[in-house]
Amino acid sequence: MPGHTGNVRVQEAPFDPGAEINGFLARNPNSGGIASFIGQMRDFRGTDRSGGEKVSAMTLEHYPGMAEKQFEALIADARQRWALDDALLIHRHGKLHPSEAIVLVATASAHRADALSACEFLIDWLKTQAPFWKKEVSSGGAAWVAAQSTDEARAKRW
Repeated sequence: MPGHTGNVRVQEAPFDPGAEINGFLARNPNSGGIASFIGQMRDFRGTDRSGGEKVSAMTLEHYPGMAEKQFEALIADARQRWALDDALLIHRHGKLHPSEAIVLVATASAHRADALSACEFLIDWLKTQAPFWKKEVSSGGAAWVAAQSTDEARAKRW
């Protein structure tokens, strides 16, 4: 549905990524390209599983109201950069466990290039600028997680 303002949800409850993507496809039947990204909670901290520390849970805190406003502005920015028919952004907060979906970004456009670029832009921005704070629980205790320099570098591309 061209001109759709997008859909932003920040919620504590789990969501079904497959059902969300199917709903997004249904509301965009005439879009030629649909791109999506699903972020799940990892079961380790570090660069890879073999050398990382096992993580059993994570708590995401956020600034209610601000997150939703920033996400709407982010989608508006993406619409200025690419010809999008629609966008969907769902982000969880609260306590999460490994393998649970944390974030879903989906974009729809007449062509794949715009959908893919916009989706990548949205998730890169979320990783560095979203008003969320992450605390991971491991065998060594709980620790707040700082932004990664690799995430910052990816976001600067835009």
